[in-house]
Amino acid sequence: SSFRLFMRLCAGRVGQLVNLSSLGSDAGVSHTTVREWLTILETSYIIFQLPPFYANIRKRLVKSPKIYFYDVGLASYLLGIENAEQVTTHPLRGALFENMVVAETLKYRFNRGRQPNLSFFRDSRGLECDLLYETGHGIHAIEVKSGATVSSDYFRSLNRVAEFVCMGAQYVRPGATAMLCRRVNWPEYSNGSKSTRRSRPL
Repeated sequence: SSFRLFMRLCAGRVGQLVNLSSLGSDAGVSHTTVREWLTILETSYIIFQLPPFYANIRKRLVKSPKIYFYDVGLASYLLGIENAEQVTTHPLRGALFENMVVAETLKYRFNRGRQPNLSFFRDSRGLECDLLYETGHGIHAIEVKSGATVSSDYFRSLNRVAEFVCMGAQYVRPGATAMLCRRVNWPEYSNGSKSTRRSRPL
């Protein structure tokens, strides 16, 4: 059905900006129908949309959000992934891992009775950070990467975003922040082992 195709298309777009026209064209329905279906999926707690960060709150509401699934297992199923081995070589491995991190961060805050206060950073020049979350102590930035090794290139965007924080540019208010780098090994995660965590100030 068109709705099932739409669900699969959403799974293939995790971590991407929501484009109603593109989704509608690929699913064979109008962008109005796409908007209604997205509302149904959000109300059912199947998907959620992550807004972009802007100092002006109103701008968050008019810029395109990113789409994620609350259950990354459902997204994987819709993509035809049947076992953990498939994930390691799947072209959307990085996007699914990003989905998992963002969704678990959201659930972590919900479970503690906190407002989500989650967003992502992207400017017109292509500078991007996967996840920002606001607390009473400032803004924290998280960059999610999936790879066999950790490269210094992974942290370039975080360092650039930190420049905005320190300089008090229009995107992020002045103040101290921290970079959280979490290293997860897929087999260990599958077995339920605890991953290592590192943090350092920007």
